[in-house]
Amino acid sequence: MAKASVVQDYQHPQRGATATLTNDEKIQREAIKNHIRKPKGITVSYHANPEMEDMHFGRSHPMKPWRLTLTNKIVMSYGMHKAMDVYKPRRATREEIKNFHKADYVDFLQSVMPGQNAYLSATQTYLYGTGEDCPIFDGLWDYCSLYTGASLDAARKLTNNQSDIAINWSGGLHHAKKNEASGFCYINDIVLAILQLLLHHPRVLYIDIDVHHGDGVEQAFWSTDRVMTVSFHKYSPQDFFPGTGALVDTGPLNNSSPGAHHALNVPLNDGIDDEQYQQLFRDIIGPCVQVYQPTAIVIQCGADSLGGDRLGCFNLNVGAHGYCVQFVKNFGVPLLVLGGGGYTPRNVAKAWAYETSICIEAELHPNLPAHMPLLEHFKNEKTLFPKLDNAKYENKNSRVYLDSVVIGIHEQLRYLHGAPSVQMRYIPPDLAGLRNVLEKELWVERVRGEREKREIE
Repeated sequence: MAKASVVQDYQHPQRGATATLTNDEKIQREAIKNHIRKPKGITVSYHANPEMEDMHFGRSHPMKPWRLTLTNKIVMSYGMHKAMDVYKPRRATREEIKNFHKADYVDFLQSVMPGQNAYLSATQTYLYGTGEDCPIFDGLWDYCSLYTGASLDAARKLTNNQSDIAINWSGGLHHAKKNEASGFCYINDIVLAILQLLLHHPRVLYIDIDVHHGDGVEQAFWSTDRVMTVSFHKYSPQDFFPGTGALVDTGPLNNSSPGAHHALNVPLNDGIDDEQYQQLFRDIIGPCVQVYQPTAIVIQCGADSLGGDRLGCFNLNVGAHGYCVQFVKNFGVPLLVLGGGGYTPRNVAKAWAYETSICIEAELHPNLPAHMPLLEHFKNEKTLFPKLDNAKYENKNSRVYLDSVVIGIHEQLRYLHGAPSVQMRYIPPDLAGLRNVLEKELWVERVRGEREKREIE
């Protein structure tokens, strides 16, 4: 009699079941557990190019693009991508970037290489605002064109009615000026995205919850009433970048200018907490929407306003930060959601992942999924809602002071006599970028065909 084999394959106790789950199966289970599905009545799009995650400003620089890697890992591990239309956007073209930025500055960014940036001793500065804060690193133009292309793609999805909410966490670089880099920002993707929205929308409300003043966006739309900018930020002109954004800075001083009273600033002191920030946001953004009646909203979700940020000075938790996105989403107008600052990557990723869940109307389990890649980078804080209000900064925002800020904003809104109107004309969908891509692909294919033909001959 033949002996039975001593070595036998493992058999799962449940017939038909496998011994281990694939990563896709784990994500599917996580999505089911968190009731993640496409939200009813709205379409949410997610714009992310993985090439962005490979960029590197330098070892000691606070800006870490790999925070996008952590964000995307959380989003994917929860299965949130199953509730969204996910796009890999193309790069912005030079011509698209020149819609706001000057040609010589664009040429400089496109051609400069590390080590080529001349120091101008006469003015004690580097060319076009680059230097320590805005270094010239390998792949700079790719970096700029990638995050800008993602914001433009998101804006187009809104204007073409393909999305109701469009998300680009790589965007939101609000300090860049028309002809210079500033505050880790080179190309102002927000301005370019808003210009895209203005082709179809008469009024755009821009909201900035970064700890730093959104000066670049404010300056770009200083003289128009078609964009209202509202920035919540730490204000201390002597020792906190960029030193602008006082309560009295509300646009051109000449009241006959269309932009007068359309730049609203909410200057804050160190240590503001969740309850104060949420109340302030409601008391200001609610009336702004009611008076201005925007047809589209852009919110810059800079996560350096979280407690414990490397460069921040507020005491906000992830929930309070996300509350702002929820409040704006409830107005039901087309919404562009962008990233921004944020220099403690693990907390930035949690905030942006949570705000993604708000956009798709999902209630996530607070524990990060065990199957998530790079989970070890979160150390002992493997929760979506770490305690960040550890009072690292003393709260210097009194109730009296915050009330005075709200009153000041409401006074500015009184100058607006209803929402400004603008005569709109039909503008066909923007196909220029797509056409350029297709023409290039056709050219490459034609060249390849000619080469193969010569080889055969």
